Amino acid sequence: MTQSQGEVVVIAAPSGAGKTSLVKALIETSPNIDVAISHTTRPMRSHEMDGVNYHFVSAEDFLSLQSEGGFIESAEVFGNLYGTSRDAMTRIISQGKHLVLEIDYQGAAQIRQQVQDAISIFILPPSLATLKERLHSRAQDDAATIERRTGEAMNEISHYKEFDYLVVNDVFDVALSQIRSIIECGEQAFSLKNQLAAQSTLLSELLTTSP
Repeated sequence: MTQSQGEVVVIAAPSGAGKTSLVKALIETSPNIDVAISHTTRPMRSHEMDGVNYHFVSAEDFLSLQSEGGFIESAEVFGNLYGTSRDAMTRIISQGKHLVLEIDYQGAAQIRQQVQDAISIFILPPSLATLKERLHSRAQDDAATIERRTGEAMNEISHYKEFDYLVVNDVFDVALSQIRSIIECGEQAFSLKNQLAAQSTLLSELLTTSP
């Protein structure tokens, strides 16, 4: 009996929406969901291990792999290169597991070009006030930095229509359950079309309120 392939799932969100915590919980509670270990050119930190936290490679090796089409998505962040390898994707989904990619809207656009049947989910905060509160509480940044991050979050949110599904992270366990139902059975209640109506007030607030 041939084993069915898993899906490639993109999860994106503005900073402060809780994406990282949701993805971590999703992986910890779902044996059929996995993540790929990314490649990076940034230096390995003292507590990290090669092949566990990242595949640490030279810029030359990264660019060589990139030129050969070895990444399904890649980006430069603060002068360092990051990428998800095509081999890692193939290995995971061929085992029948779903591959979750926690990336931004630009990475999501790359995935859509490379993997036509990828599932894309965008996480929204329940309000602008909650988004700001989460940004304030998660780091000891000054007011100017918080405002800059809020502005970046607004830019991220403006790309929500590029995704297949929308999930509002108000109650964590509810949002987690909704993401799981999307991955497992394509729950249409959270499709972009249905959420445009259900979350019209929230979307209006998030997109028309200045940072």
